[in-house]
Amino acid sequence: MGKTTGFLEHSRELAPRRPVTQRVNDWFEIYLDLPEEKLRSQGARCMDCGVPFCQTGCPVNNLIPDWNDLVYRGRWQEAVRQLHATNNFPEFTGRICPAPCEASCVLGINQPPVTIKQNEKSIVERGFQESWIRPEPAKVRIGKKVAIVGSGPAGLAAAQQLCRAGYSVVVYEKADRIGGLLRYGIPEFKLEKHVIDRRLEQMYAEGVKFVTGAEVGKNVSVEMLRSEFEAIVLAGGAEHPRDLKVPGRELKGIHFAMEYLPQQNRRCLGDTLDFEVEILATGKRVVIIGGGDTGADCLGTCHRQKPLSVHQFEIMPKPPDERSPLTPWPMWPMQLRIEGAHEEGGIRDWSLATTQFTGSADGQVTQLHAVRVGPPSKFEPIPGTEFTMKADLILIAMGFLGPVRNGMIEQLGVALDQRGNVATDQNYMSSVPGVFAAGDMRRGQSLVVWAISEGRKAAAAVDAYLRATPVRIVPSVVSVAQSVAS
Repeated sequence: MGKTTGFLEHSRELAPRRPVTQRVNDWFEIYLDLPEEKLRSQGARCMDCGVPFCQTGCPVNNLIPDWNDLVYRGRWQEAVRQLHATNNFPEFTGRICPAPCEASCVLGINQPPVTIKQNEKSIVERGFQESWIRPEPAKVRIGKKVAIVGSGPAGLAAAQQLCRAGYSVVVYEKADRIGGLLRYGIPEFKLEKHVIDRRLEQMYAEGVKFVTGAEVGKNVSVEMLRSEFEAIVLAGGAEHPRDLKVPGRELKGIHFAMEYLPQQNRRCLGDTLDFEVEILATGKRVVIIGGGDTGADCLGTCHRQKPLSVHQFEIMPKPPDERSPLTPWPMWPMQLRIEGAHEEGGIRDWSLATTQFTGSADGQVTQLHAVRVGPPSKFEPIPGTEFTMKADLILIAMGFLGPVRNGMIEQLGVALDQRGNVATDQNYMSSVPGVFAAGDMRRGQSLVVWAISEGRKAAAAVDAYLRATPVRIVPSVVSVAQSVAS
């Protein structure tokens, strides 16, 4: 795969980021493209590994050596087909995936790994540019209906797989636009929303039906879904945020990340927000509590809103600059990651725990109180390290505890696991026959690439379940329906 001596002849080269001074003044994606010659050189670095650990490191098991070889040889159309064989939405993962495949690249043992994620994005963008990516409607329609609840990456992947297999698929989304976390959680500077719309056009043409403003368990009844659909896939995500229960939490100006981030995405989409509920960092002293990806998304969004200052605090210790010996290859490495948002500014600090908030007479937060803490899991406060800092806006980005229980989940009566997620068997079916679950709603907070993987596997499970009963073929169709790829 690739060029036999490619990894000796070419160094790893990433697409450059736009200058900080430019990108903090707009909402466009921050990465530029590499010319084709350099992309092919990067594909040449992919070795003919006896065991390609990158494939097993990838949750969707992408055929990485195959399409890297095709990139090297300039066979782009074949690369597009190979890429889509395992991943419905490489334009999403090629932009926002942290690339566990690269962490497990064999070349990465003693050299910089192959630029897998970059090539993935380049392949799919070439496919759209050349109009090689077209609708792939089912050759026949099976007379069975499947409801998908949630239009994030898991729900969309399940919907596309099942629709292409011949099922009538309806996706229910409680928001006003399709996309779930992709639409309202991921900032525009990481994923411009026309990228989602482009893929949705393909799904519309394939026959997927979308219903927005439809919250199952509220304005869409569970009973209706159970009576009108042969199977239901729950893909509503893990939306229950982890809270910070300290004195002063009730003060104004303290918000969850997912109260803040969707607002800016709506502004970018042209929506006008109610001034009474609007959250903006402009001219404020902002503190982000949580050092993960969501915290970084808040940080980048704050930069573009021109705050007075931004701090990002994390309770865990600062990771090492290089791969920790506790996470050797091919494991996902514990090491410091510098996202584009960190490059743009702000102050990061670790081993800090917030102890309380204080505010003004009218109930507005004005100060954050914190202390330095020892290592996990006790996080014991270190005496004499207490401090107070001024703050006008607090953004809590401490992760998620699973799906929201009240409403749909309670009404369906599905069992939950010990972590509060929807419990399923090995076939992704919940405790209620015919009701399946996928993505963060089943596995807990995770990556977009895991959600796509879960959606595909749940679709295969639904297909197997429904094919176990007699199939009613739509009269106008004559050939046999195609099965969902595992």
